[in-house]
Amino acid sequence: MVTDGAPAVGGRRRSAGGGHARARAPPAPAPPAPAAPPLASLAAPAPGTEQLAREMHAVKRLVEQMLRQQRQRQGPAAFQGGDMPDKLFDQYLNLLKQEVTEELAEEVVQQVRATLRPEQIEQESVVRHAVLDAVARLIPTDDTAGKLVRSPDGRPRIIALIGPTGVGKTTTVAKLAANFKLKQRQSVGLITLDTYRIAAVDQLRTYAGIIGVPLHVAASAAELGEALRRCAADGCDVVLMDTAGRSQRDDPRLEQLAGYVRTANPHEVHLVLSSTCTQAVLLEAVERFAKVRTDRIIFTKLDEAVSFGVLLNVVRKVNKRLSFVTTGQEVPHHIEPGRPDRLAALMLGERI
Repeated sequence: MVTDGAPAVGGRRRSAGGGHARARAPPAPAPPAPAAPPLASLAAPAPGTEQLAREMHAVKRLVEQMLRQQRQRQGPAAFQGGDMPDKLFDQYLNLLKQEVTEELAEEVVQQVRATLRPEQIEQESVVRHAVLDAVARLIPTDDTAGKLVRSPDGRPRIIALIGPTGVGKTTTVAKLAANFKLKQRQSVGLITLDTYRIAAVDQLRTYAGIIGVPLHVAASAAELGEALRRCAADGCDVVLMDTAGRSQRDDPRLEQLAGYVRTANPHEVHLVLSSTCTQAVLLEAVERFAKVRTDRIIFTKLDEAVSFGVLLNVVRKVNKRLSFVTTGQEVPHHIEPGRPDRLAALMLGERI
């Protein structure tokens, strides 16, 4: 009788009797189990989820940073009295995303929270409109920009544009000249002090010929004074001065520019800044050009701006009125008066 049907070693079968039996051979080792896939392969994200994970991590870090700062300062007034409503918190994050400083963003949401009723603050459209209004109130603008204004002293209205190199002063001068001449039907004279770049003089001369206005080139304070007298004798209503771009680190050239401005004694001096620059570069330019009398700011190249919150930060920091903005290279178009509601809308995501 065979026990359990087990085969004997060497092919013999083991008898049921008590006869001498050979020792059973040890069982063959079991084949190794297949290796488990590495954890990295199990956790490999589906296509497209890596970017989402990075964005979620960035948001988490931002929120954690805000909460830490809130605890350190015991929280600004906008965060006191309970959690910030979701709709308002979304707009707060939106302002920070546009690089509005934390202090200004908090000021905005504090004003909105104090203004809206509890049922209003749960409505996205109402909150957005209130944030737009609050941001707009932070932007000082020139009410006379783009309007027909007569000189108060009997001279032609003299408008000088100054600023660093490469910000678009010459193109902006041409746009302003075209608008004064074609839209307001005023007699316009152009003066350029940019004799360092022959191409700049040729460019403005081309624009002047197309628009139909005289151009005077001045290479010294004496020539500038003579050009101004000629514009007055010709009956010009407006005289636009284009100046050479100055590096904000070139102190002697800045002193020379300040001398030209004193000679011309313009009614308005507009500092032209490019919205493509970082906040640090813009503020450095403002600080350096403080040696030259300035009362207004023009932001150029809004169509190329990376973020619009920087513009709000700079305007608030220097406390100068915003006169014009440019949104492209086309002359005479792509220039408009600086409107607070327009810039506020851009900061909240509206397209140019």
